[in-house]
Amino acid sequence: MEQTVTLNKRELNKKLLKIALPISVQGVVSATLTMVDTFMVGMLGETEVAAVGVASQMFMIHFMIAFGLCGGTATFVAQFYGTGDKPNIRKSIGFVITVLMGIGILFFTAVMLYGRQILGFYSHDPAVVDLSYRYIRVCAVAFLMIAIAQPMSMGTKTTQQTRVPMVTSWAVFTINIIVNYVLIFGKFGFPKLGVIGAAIGTVAARACEMSVYLIFVASRRNYFRGSLRSYFGWSREFVMRVIRNAAPTTGNEFLWGLGQTMYVAAFNRIGTTQFAAYEAASAIANIFSFAAFSVGDATLIMVGQKLGEGKKEEAWEISKHLIKVGVIVGAIAGGLIILTARPMSQIFRLTDLGKHYVFWLLVVLGLSNPLSQYNGMQITGNLRGGGDTRFAMIAESSCVWLVAVPMAFLAAVPLHLSIVWAYVLTRMEDVVKFFILTWRWLSKKWLNNVISGL
Repeated sequence: MEQTVTLNKRELNKKLLKIALPISVQGVVSATLTMVDTFMVGMLGETEVAAVGVASQMFMIHFMIAFGLCGGTATFVAQFYGTGDKPNIRKSIGFVITVLMGIGILFFTAVMLYGRQILGFYSHDPAVVDLSYRYIRVCAVAFLMIAIAQPMSMGTKTTQQTRVPMVTSWAVFTINIIVNYVLIFGKFGFPKLGVIGAAIGTVAARACEMSVYLIFVASRRNYFRGSLRSYFGWSREFVMRVIRNAAPTTGNEFLWGLGQTMYVAAFNRIGTTQFAAYEAASAIANIFSFAAFSVGDATLIMVGQKLGEGKKEEAWEISKHLIKVGVIVGAIAGGLIILTARPMSQIFRLTDLGKHYVFWLLVVLGLSNPLSQYNGMQITGNLRGGGDTRFAMIAESSCVWLVAVPMAFLAAVPLHLSIVWAYVLTRMEDVVKFFILTWRWLSKKWLNNVISGL
């Protein structure tokens, strides 16, 4: 007979707000940073917007690998946090930094040796490829900085030290805006570098982010303060458990991120103007959706903590409540996207046709946001919080590669649809994913304690 658990929803909502609000602010700042980058480069023209969008695809793939590896490790950090196990929290962070540094070196080398060939896959416009190649060679060092900053960001959020990533994001935002403004447009006596100035701004921002986290780790009161040796010395059992959980998550995010870059390859075949509109609309919509997805991050933290304490039924009840809250937040965010679509579509220096596409893409993004929010919470919140990462990988990757990617190329090549209808077809993946994830969630098979015995 299952134990009946009654939640104090008022206290639960207070805790949710305490965790999610700083994460939400961080998400909004990060998304605004992306939009401002796109806007500043967009002041130079559509080719420049498309070039940065193409160059960003390697960063997208790398970021999703890092996000997946950190997401898989976050399951352990959240559950270790539930038991107050600081030494194993540090070992978890140290492990993911080590792996990501190796991956960062591989990406850096690939850019230096084969960057032009890789970027040529995403665009057949020689001007776009040349400009994107010059951009990414400057930015490549950021792959190594992310290897340190991303795990620290994950760790601070998962151990509910959420003010740290929030403050860090503001510092990054400020540095990036200032350097972008000075170097893109040649202000205060500096040379006008255009897209290269944006690349230098990105590197400066990443260096700031990494530095702030390292300073935080060296400070007195936090979950990460300890000797350098305490971040290493993993046992074989520890490594194998983390890999078993993180490998599917990493594979999931890699395949998802690679799928997103396939959209770019497909949408670029529709035309530079329409692809530039897609990049602009995505940057705008991310401001609202990143804020909403903070509830998903909070779900992993709160559900994972209860599973680490061995309280499965309480974790299930928390999950049910947070899903309801998340969908409501997603609907509000979607409504805001639609309400601001018209004025936001006018801020970029695009052609009238490009602005028209931005507006309708934002409408589609707003309408689909509640469903995207639900699916995102199930995968990055519930399933990962309970260590059910293998199923999450299969569910999401199959929907991307069997539904969304074929639809994108079908719309772009033989059907020659506009960017708006092409994007609508790709969103069919969310409908399929909804039924798969709901079935798994209701089965409760995802409710697992992954740290027992460590």
